[in-house]
Amino acid sequence: MTACAIEPPAADEEDSVPGAGCTITVDGAYAARLTQQEGSWYPERWTLDGPEPYAVPLPCNQPEEPDTEVQPLGDGRVLIRRLVDGRHHFALLYPTGPGTGELPLGAVECRDEGASLRLLPPAPGGVHAYALAVGPRSSAVWLVAGGAFGPEQLAVVPGRCSGGVWLDRARRMLALDRELGGRTKAVVVDLERAGEVSPLLQIAADSDDRLLLADPDSGLILVGSDAPSPGQERLGWGVLGSTLPVRFPESLRVPECPDCVVTPFAAQPGQVLVPESCAVALRIDGPLGSWVGAWRPRARRIWHLPAPEGWLTGAGVWTQDGVLRLPYATGEVPCGVAAVAVPWGETGEHGGPGDAGPGDPVRDGTAAGASGTPGEPAEPDPPGPVAARPVPLQQAPLARLVTN
Repeated sequence: MTACAIEPPAADEEDSVPGAGCTITVDGAYAARLTQQEGSWYPERWTLDGPEPYAVPLPCNQPEEPDTEVQPLGDGRVLIRRLVDGRHHFALLYPTGPGTGELPLGAVECRDEGASLRLLPPAPGGVHAYALAVGPRSSAVWLVAGGAFGPEQLAVVPGRCSGGVWLDRARRMLALDRELGGRTKAVVVDLERAGEVSPLLQIAADSDDRLLLADPDSGLILVGSDAPSPGQERLGWGVLGSTLPVRFPESLRVPECPDCVVTPFAAQPGQVLVPESCAVALRIDGPLGSWVGAWRPRARRIWHLPAPEGWLTGAGVWTQDGVLRLPYATGEVPCGVAAVAVPWGETGEHGGPGDAGPGDPVRDGTAAGASGTPGEPAEPDPPGPVAARPVPLQQAPLARLVTN
């Protein structure tokens, strides 16, 4: 499974923590979140790869602060980040009989006024965890779990960075959205070459270009840019390794709800060399609340799917065979996962009964909807299969990073 939840940046980076509410390992085996009972916050680990999902509370000696971050590792332990007296303390939590064991890992201090630090999205492999410290003029990538001697600074990037997307399964190529000179451009940080930085997105000289999601198997990427509509960000897609430019299709918009915000949060794994068939899960936020969208390049439209009651908004993973799994918690079901099957080919690619709205029910784990909306005008055929590797998009000279 592949999971990625990247929130759009806010004016204050602290308001847009990736995976806020629930974070899932890349393989979909574990999840972790900060929850509360009777006003006290504590970490909770979910096991998702068994016959039934179940949660294990991991309360420590005292309640956590609401801005504490947690992230699951592949062995079931949970990384926690606490801010205490200006220092970010990291530890690993694990269940020990009736209590919670805690293994301190060390701390990182952000000395610059206005500096911040947050965990980056879960890394492939589930053994290592990383954090991004953002200062007034530069940003630093830290290895905070999985190292030999506690937190280790791996790279310093000029400019203020946000986002964070892994481009490969070897944890070498990390994409960040860097604000420098009044513009935001996605760059690649090579963690095996002392943090060497190279451009990734350069759609237009005066555009803001962010990378929102990448799938290492297919090479499919989702980007946000105001290049096609200056002053207004639009979603586009491209392929790592392709010489074709990023496309901004109408199928990635919700024209009937112009105030809706669409954010990709998960891509279907295992679609090697067929990016046009890779399914993408979208979080759609509008005046009526939040619901789920499903899209893939060859479909050329969004399937609107109802989120389960109590959905941990913005969290979910695809199985390799195309089932979207969404974690949820209610008073009756404190730890649940809804399986949503998207009827891509049941009614054709341009509409049909699979087009449910945010108010439609979920029955038997499958979205059941009303009659579909008409398909959109045909778009140019998607590009043919290409090898998935971090190489140029538009003017980004990255080929040497994969040949050295």
